Amino acid sequence: MENFTGFLAGIDDPFHRERTEEVFTWIKDNYPNLKTEIKWNQPMFTDHGTFILGFSLAKKHMSVAPESVTITHVESDIAKAGYEYTKEIIRIPWNNQVDYTLLKKMIDFNIKDKANCTTLWRK
Repeated sequence: MENFTGFLAGIDDPFHRERTEEVFTWIKDNYPNLKTEIKWNQPMFTDHGTFILGFSLAKKHMSVAPESVTITHVESDIAKAGYEYTKEIIRIPWNNQVDYTLLKKMIDFNIKDKANCTTLWRK
């Protein structure tokens, strides 16, 4: 998680920083083989050089970006969680609980689906 230290330190709101660190820690604890990286000023998790999940923060929410194929795969779960989403991102409002079951489903899907991927993004 050392790659995320500067990013986390730059989060002014203590609750946002704590929630973000909680999510990142959960991912690292459950997926210790994922690499933590900062690309385009955004924290992301990768596996053998391929993108698994990325994050960005806004005033009202944390955005999770798993790639559009993954969003399509878990679309009904996103709706059940009550999160707003687009083709590329899922918005988790700061005042909502994080649905770790949904995060797990997205990460597991990307790891399996991209097992033979040799590029950062899907082609």
